[in-house]
Amino acid sequence: MAVTKFRGYRRENGRVGVRNYVAILALDDISNAAVEGVASIVQGTLPLPHAYGRLQFGEDLDLFFRTMIGTGSNPNIAACVVIGIEPNWTNQVVEGIAKTGKPVAGFSIERNGQYKTIEMAARKAHEYVQFATELRREECDLSDLVMSVKCGESDTTSGLASNPTVGVVVERVVEAGGTAIFGETSELTGGEDIVAERCETPEVKEKFLKMHADYMKLIEDQGVDLLGSQPTQGNIAGGLTTIEEKALGNIQKIGKKPKVQSSLKEAEAPQSKGLHFMNSSSAAAEMVTLCAAGGAVVHLFPTGQGNIVGNPVIPVVKLCANPVTVATMSEHFDVDLTGLLRREMDLDGAGDKLQDMMIRACNGRMMAAEILGHKEFIMTKLYPSA
Repeated sequence: MAVTKFRGYRRENGRVGVRNYVAILALDDISNAAVEGVASIVQGTLPLPHAYGRLQFGEDLDLFFRTMIGTGSNPNIAACVVIGIEPNWTNQVVEGIAKTGKPVAGFSIERNGQYKTIEMAARKAHEYVQFATELRREECDLSDLVMSVKCGESDTTSGLASNPTVGVVVERVVEAGGTAIFGETSELTGGEDIVAERCETPEVKEKFLKMHADYMKLIEDQGVDLLGSQPTQGNIAGGLTTIEEKALGNIQKIGKKPKVQSSLKEAEAPQSKGLHFMNSSSAAAEMVTLCAAGGAVVHLFPTGQGNIVGNPVIPVVKLCANPVTVATMSEHFDVDLTGLLRREMDLDGAGDKLQDMMIRACNGRMMAAEILGHKEFIMTKLYPSA
């Protein structure tokens, strides 16, 4: 039997994290230097710079705040310092994070300058690091877990082995009362009807189908189709010739049993346990970032050809069943599933192997992407700023 208990950090709002970071979060791209300045002074902090600009509006602005607040609110973060150019938006993010009950403070560079801002933020970060390092893990189980899933650089081994293995773990987590998030809207094309039939209510189904249709319309309105980017060149080299083939393999990651409880916007947090769809790009780093903002604390990432993405906030557990990829890129993988295709294990056994590694990640074991320094924090942007 696979392990179901892990030791996590129970936060002020009752949610459970599996890492214990003090984040230094940049509100905007021009505050990155100050964020990195604080992190260079105060050891034990996690800087989160990004390439996002300013002057967002409408739904893009809403997504920006969901991503910022959701990232700072993630249970893997014990405390958060937010640095921005001006106080209004900075305080808006601080106030959103503060609703979780965790320690958070904001600092603005305007009317203070960079040196003074770095000094003030560093002193607060110093305080937060000492607070965080005295926190202790406690026993938790799968019902406390919020996980997410995405695949990347898929090939035929993805749909045959690694994606179904993820599906086994998703089924187990949901059955135990936990929460799982999936997405990759465009990569469900050709299999969207399968996901729609798995929706718990007509309202969830209607919302999901509208999200998929809107995504397809966005692509078509540019005067292009998916050919060339979906499937990717790596997918084609791995034997996937159509987006439909890719979608049917992709859907294996949600198992066969759980119903879809809600259809979420990008970076929107689930409001209940169970399986949830999140509208999202299929770009690996963007989607993992959105899942982290939505509250996932660990991510399962199957790959065939060898995607190497990581994330600074949540550990990314990499698995692969392609023997060539595992042999040539072994340092990137946490779980080797090549034995599944050699019939040295069955699907339940593969699920046990992956679940045990996920629990070890939750207990603090560093995953390959963490060791290799993959900290891809990539924001999703819906359209140009003003």
